Amino acid sequence: MTDNPTRQVYVGFSEAYEHFNQVLFEGRLPGCIITMQRHKGALGYFAGDRFGEIAGDGKTDEIALNPVHFKGRTAEETLSTLVHEMTHLEQHHFGSPSRGGYHNAEWAKLMKRVGLQPTDTGRAGGKETGPSMTHLIVEGGPFESACRALLGKGFEIRYSDRWGDVDNDGSRSRAPSRPAGNGDDEGQGEGEAPAPRKKTANKTKFTCPDCGANAWGKPSLNLLCGDCSVRFVSEDGE
Repeated sequence: MTDNPTRQVYVGFSEAYEHFNQVLFEGRLPGCIITMQRHKGALGYFAGDRFGEIAGDGKTDEIALNPVHFKGRTAEETLSTLVHEMTHLEQHHFGSPSRGGYHNAEWAKLMKRVGLQPTDTGRAGGKETGPSMTHLIVEGGPFESACRALLGKGFEIRYSDRWGDVDNDGSRSRAPSRPAGNGDDEGQGEGEAPAPRKKTANKTKFTCPDCGANAWGKPSLNLLCGDCSVRFVSEDGE
């Protein structure tokens, strides 16, 4: 019988999800729908309660992976994106995610527990919380061990997008080459994972570390969140 690419791709990622759920999350994560989305600027995203039953009240979450980047990354790196989004799913069901896609301290703790080190720069020593985060794979950590076991069973990613992202003018551009490092720029929800942007010379983004509310203004401002009574933190961490 001819191989079925749909089955190969989606069954493979489904089995990977179940493997990591059992090994890294004690099997407590509910199922979700794993999709492939060409989301420009993101390697993947999580969207809670994204899908609902047509003939019922059931809801389920979405974890999306960007196939544009499958070829330029190792299987371990792509699977680390899957687990990154699984920590968002874990926090969605059992924790307290911040509003607006802000990656808070609780999420950072969940990431470190499974062997992924949060960083806002893609390098060691970066901030562990913020609106746009990436991660490093901890050498010898739980994820690396669990991933090695999965790959040892024959897991592989056989297909990658050949055309790349679609530009604003409708033309297709090749996916940019990426270093073989472990950093990625996933987001918590759809569209919340662009690469870190340079701030303008006279306007700085401030974020409440508790609820994720954002404000913009002069770098010298000292802002306080009216809901949380917590001092806003600027993009540069001051």
